[in-house]
Amino acid sequence: MCAARKTARRHFLKGSYGAALFAASALKAQGANDRLGVGVIGCGGRGNAHLHFYKRLKDQGTAVEIVAVCDIYRPRLERAARRYGGKPYMDHRELLQDPRVDAVSIATPDHIHGYQVIDAVRAKKDVYCEKPFTHWRQFELTKRVVKEVKESGCVFQLGTQGMSDGAWQQAAALIKEGAIGKPIHVECGYFRVGDWGERGMPIDDPNAKPGRDLNWEAFLGDSPKRPFDVSRFFRWRMYEDYAGGPVTDLYPHSLTPVAFMVSAGFPSKVTALGGKYRYDGEREVPDTFDLIAQYKQGMDIMVLGTQANDYFATGARGAGGRCPVIRGWKGTITFEGKEIWVRPLGNRGPIKKVPITGEQSTLRHFADFVQCCFTRKKPRSHIDLAFHVQTTLQMAMLGYRAEKTARFDSEKLEILV
Repeated sequence: MCAARKTARRHFLKGSYGAALFAASALKAQGANDRLGVGVIGCGGRGNAHLHFYKRLKDQGTAVEIVAVCDIYRPRLERAARRYGGKPYMDHRELLQDPRVDAVSIATPDHIHGYQVIDAVRAKKDVYCEKPFTHWRQFELTKRVVKEVKESGCVFQLGTQGMSDGAWQQAAALIKEGAIGKPIHVECGYFRVGDWGERGMPIDDPNAKPGRDLNWEAFLGDSPKRPFDVSRFFRWRMYEDYAGGPVTDLYPHSLTPVAFMVSAGFPSKVTALGGKYRYDGEREVPDTFDLIAQYKQGMDIMVLGTQANDYFATGARGAGGRCPVIRGWKGTITFEGKEIWVRPLGNRGPIKKVPITGEQSTLRHFADFVQCCFTRKKPRSHIDLAFHVQTTLQMAMLGYRAEKTARFDSEKLEILV
């Protein structure tokens, strides 16, 4: 239980994050009752990645145990249970009733995330949730999730594993110290090749049918009711009912570190352009998407990208290969290999080069979540940061679809298009 773990498990923490183990061995097992019992909801590609990392943490001595797995497609569920252990459930609500489950990892389609987060924190389970934590059309649900998480006292970590990179914390400190003056202009982006079709999301069984082994109604959730379609079920990222393309599937990785470094908050305006420039056919969501977010403190953030070409113009640090560029009144921050460079405005003076401590590690991101479940501290990709980022991306998608600039009323917490 969220509240009980605060006192019952804190004293089992041993030491601090160790670089040799990617910071994974801070929590040492003291006995069965002292472990964090994790249930993974969604056993597809990303869910199996969650299971893999929890197993690695356990193998390195972390006090974590996979105790339950859940999926609405029985063959996928049974494969995960055989490989990683844990009691299998086809209904996440039954998993949440399992007293051995202290925390859940959610890796289901986008439009299901928010409802499962709410169910989990109401059951007093800590939550690691894949990005985005709601669908682009679910802004009212976004607000509900944030409210429920905060009221529950449960830990919430968004699956933007790039936040494990020490560069972002170091750059944030430099910005706070005034190294570049007031930030006014930021660039970031995500570039890759792939249409989310057969190559990216294979169809497990072209003959699959809804019934005892496949819960189509649970998959649909609050999306439009449609007859069963094997492609929609297995390749859901291609369809607007369940996903949003680059802006919601990929840009949380790019925007989250940037929003953190410059303390962005909510945007006042967001405008976006894009479309299906390469992948047409069955795919519904854009393959190319560019947005500009304006903030009331006098700052613009641009998030650029495409799934049609993977070339990037700056260094390799950061999601999708494109490093952020942060421009301020006094100078600019860039990320050059294993260093942060602070360039004075107009090249007036030498470049300050700061060695980066710690590379991105997905294992470290999961370890951060597990540690926070014990300490009750705020994880790196916490609910407030996730809320600011998700609002920006939802504004972008809604504005793009309406061919208008989306505005945000920060007092009423409303998106106006």
